[in-house]
Amino acid sequence: MQLYHHPYSLDSQKVRMALEEKGIDYTSYHVNPLTGKNMNVDFFRMNPSAKLPVFQNGAHVIYRAIDIIQYIDRLAVHLSGEIPPVNTVVHHWMQKVDAWNPKMFTLTHTPVKYAFVSKFIRRVLIARMAEAPDLASMYHVKLREAYETEDKVKDPDIMRQSEEELSKLLDDVEVQLSKTKYLAGDDFSPADSMFIPILARITLLDLDEEYINCRPKILEYYNLVKHRPSYKVAIGKYFNGWKKYRTLFKTSFFLCVRTLFRRY
Repeated sequence: MQLYHHPYSLDSQKVRMALEEKGIDYTSYHVNPLTGKNMNVDFFRMNPSAKLPVFQNGAHVIYRAIDIIQYIDRLAVHLSGEIPPVNTVVHHWMQKVDAWNPKMFTLTHTPVKYAFVSKFIRRVLIARMAEAPDLASMYHVKLREAYETEDKVKDPDIMRQSEEELSKLLDDVEVQLSKTKYLAGDDFSPADSMFIPILARITLLDLDEEYINCRPKILEYYNLVKHRPSYKVAIGKYFNGWKKYRTLFKTSFFLCVRTLFRRY
């Protein structure tokens, strides 16, 4: 089994936490979207959406995080030989968490950095069109999407909507955690694997005071799950404390050098 992912990718974090929680072995391939590695020809042929993560088990390839996590859950059940009852509460929370798209929230809180990255990615796309003419039309779609995203980042209404949707999700989670230890009950579940990376993204953007610390049950829950091995492997290894600056610096340095020498 292979997982194409990157620490920056929130959906990748969700899947990695789920894999670690289930103890499933897999081969890890880092594909950095901020440096355009997800636009490389070989990867793009396999996955024209260029989105991360991608999970491959033999000929079976899955692209959406929630679909991958549900597949992992079924695989773990098959390997264990046990058939647990269907938990509709877990499914409900997985769908609820998946409904919030973190992309615009992240980009609107990092507009200057995104403008630099976006310009680099557009140049990568143009270079890949020349490298693989048979994929030029699909690369052009991604190029158009890049321009459209830049326009959306400048729209205050889109930013406000994303913030309101996140606040509503967090309010609902706060109520739930006043009743249960974890998101779908007293046991850790795939719903938690999907939700925890959202809290980590808020921390990465230095927005804890506004979204986490003002919600005592979520804060208590967040401090609890940070001690789980799955969190340390998927998120803590890259973004706890000073480590986030090392992770961000490596990418920034790569982009600056490639831009300087026009290596796309």
